Amino acid sequence: MANFNSRRWKINRRHVLRGMGASMALPLMQCMAPGQLMAEEKSASQQGPTQPKRAVFIYVPNGVNTLTWQIQKAGADYELTGPMKSLEEHRQQITPISGLYHPNGIGQAHECDKIWLTSAKISQEGGAFRNSISADQMMAEVTSQHTRFPSLELAVTGGTLGWSRDGIPLPAERRPRAIFDRLFGVEKGGMEVAKRKLNRRGSVLDAILEDATSFRGKIGTEDRNKLDEYLHAVRDVELRTQRSYDWLEVPKPEVAAETKAKLTRNIPNTEAGDLYRTIYDLMVLALRTDMTRVITCMSGSESNGLAIPEIGVAQSRHELSHHNGDPEQLRRLTETDTFLVQQFSYFLNRLKSYQEENQTLLDSTMVLFGSGMAYGHSHGNANLPMVLAGGSSMGLKHGSHVDYNLPTLGQYNMEESKKHYHVCSRPVDGDAHLSNLLLTMMQRMDVKVDQFGDSHRVMTELMG
Repeated sequence: MANFNSRRWKINRRHVLRGMGASMALPLMQCMAPGQLMAEEKSASQQGPTQPKRAVFIYVPNGVNTLTWQIQKAGADYELTGPMKSLEEHRQQITPISGLYHPNGIGQAHECDKIWLTSAKISQEGGAFRNSISADQMMAEVTSQHTRFPSLELAVTGGTLGWSRDGIPLPAERRPRAIFDRLFGVEKGGMEVAKRKLNRRGSVLDAILEDATSFRGKIGTEDRNKLDEYLHAVRDVELRTQRSYDWLEVPKPEVAAETKAKLTRNIPNTEAGDLYRTIYDLMVLALRTDMTRVITCMSGSESNGLAIPEIGVAQSRHELSHHNGDPEQLRRLTETDTFLVQQFSYFLNRLKSYQEENQTLLDSTMVLFGSGMAYGHSHGNANLPMVLAGGSSMGLKHGSHVDYNLPTLGQYNMEESKKHYHVCSRPVDGDAHLSNLLLTMMQRMDVKVDQFGDSHRVMTELMG
């Protein structure tokens, strides 16, 4: 177990805080990042402020009604379709993308969310599915030195997008009060109580690791693999415990009472719009206070998307996706697509409303909104619905519809649904891997990789 009594760090941190008042919440500064060399150990010429780089991933379960979603023209003079109209005000900050797919997702049913950010192969051969690290966690490894929380995993109705380097799912929180308390709450009993809890946790982890080491040599291969998976999770807790200790004496940002009251309400699932917007408000608050720079949000798992009674839709998203061509079900599916995009547009507006020096919060935040499924009725997993937004200060260029289908198709045939459904079940451009987009975003976040999953190139068409 790492030594929690990081005396040198505490002394330097106290030097930073001296004379500023114990109750004052300082903005997060580079010199306050645990594990980093302090300012006095570097020359002024080596320091230089760096602009934060951020990434957010928002998942839409069960695809969309692709017949009403599909943009039919590539380039800058494209027209947003009905469900996407609310994004018109963000036209210069978004890039709709058509034709992407995960090769390992073709033919899959309700596992698409698991590999959306990993591109891993789903297989039952040799035991249960074992995922690989997700793109957001690769980013978090780079940005974590600057923030209290390496990443934030959220969900509106369940599931998670974040997977550790060992392929273990990172639990997502979906209760607004719990999210707020984790980010901005104060430990009951004060700092000394928090320290004792963390030290006890450290002692327990030490004992677990010691016992497991001696036990490992006495069990068979299959049990050893299960034990190793468990120990990976234990080591992750160990790292998080160390991190929590390192940050104990750094004050959390203070949040106005009215903001806290708004963001900690108990919102029932039947009030979907209020719930979505509250989750998005919490995400914006976490980003603008620099509590984290990487966030994933499941707006619903493939089997658990919210009904939206406020727009007259009583079915879950999963039920609607299995429409069997029924016109009324398709209409309702389009209505829910429209609703989800409106909430996304709200999130973009909130990011645009905050200024950082000479740019908005959206300029320094890449946001990927989309699904691992194109249409749900027959589980079509090609031509994934995708919108990339923000990140202009990170080199992203927006304002056009990037389409990998049209160079081959020439035009979309929306009158014959079967033909368009075929486009959404088998890729038109076999090279249009979603992992290419993930690689591009990772490199924009300064992740030093040349390949991710089954990627084979960077999407230069997204960069200015």
